Amino acid sequence: MSAKVFDKQTGLASETEAMTVQGTVNKTALMLIILLLPALYTWNLYFSGGHVTAFIWGGAIAGLVLAVVTVFKKEWSPVTAPAYAVCEGLFLGALSAMFEAQYTGIAIQAVALTFGTLASLLLAYRTGLIVVTENFRKGVIAATGAIALVYFLNFILSMFGISMPYLHSNGLIGIGISLVIVVVAALNLVLDFDFIQRAAEQNLPKYMEWFGAFGLIVTLVWLYIEFLRLLSKIRSR
Repeated sequence: MSAKVFDKQTGLASETEAMTVQGTVNKTALMLIILLLPALYTWNLYFSGGHVTAFIWGGAIAGLVLAVVTVFKKEWSPVTAPAYAVCEGLFLGALSAMFEAQYTGIAIQAVALTFGTLASLLLAYRTGLIVVTENFRKGVIAATGAIALVYFLNFILSMFGISMPYLHSNGLIGIGISLVIVVVAALNLVLDFDFIQRAAEQNLPKYMEWFGAFGLIVTLVWLYIEFLRLLSKIRSR
């Protein structure tokens, strides 16, 4: 969702063929519905005694592949973005059920916190309480990159049976780390809002509505997972 996207797209003279904010909102809502249906399937499958491990790994890997394809082939987003939502739904439904089995009510709490954060930040952005400056954008991107690097290193180390200190612990430091990650994930929503607004102002092609919706869903999925992790740390104390 960087500024480089604008340099690679051609502005349109006809507003009827251009991206709009309302169109992006509609497609975001549609993607959430698409995500919810397979999520309900794997959720019910888990609590009915079925095996969901394949859906967790399959959904996560397929979702990652589709996300990479969407980033490099934005014109394919009307197809790849809904397919990504299906894969993430299968993954999140199973993952949420596993957390729910350990901590009753945690899934609905994470959902409420995720959409409460979305609504609060959208209000703050629309009222000008939060202004996206170049320094703000660089700071959020740098923090996001640092978190991605930490998660990648943790994944590599876990293959050798090594766990990064504090990252998964339920101590005060571990909870503090999760809080920082939640804040960074939430601030990415502001960057998404700003991207969608600027893209609409520059009359980017209509398919960019799907790309904007895709970006929002990616951030919401990340934020939801981080809320699950944070709540599980707090509940396990």
